[in-house]
Amino acid sequence: MADPGSGEQAGEDAQEALTCDFCGEPAPVVRRVALDRGYERLQTPHPVRYACSRCSEDKEQRRLGLRRG
Repeated sequence: MADPGSGEQAGEDAQEALTCDFCGEPAPVVRRVALDRGYERLQTPHPVRYACSRCSEDKEQRRLGLRRG
């Protein structure tokens, strides 16, 4: 899998497909929110998971209390 910090998650490495860890679908881009106001996941032990755009937006809306889930 491409190094998420290398820019390859944007689909530059066509040999390795990216997969959303939430829905399991292939995605050209995946992302991970690790820091935000009141949200810290860099030092909190947990499995690292990457989300496609749709799942990332859904997860963010739930985290902010704008959507139930």
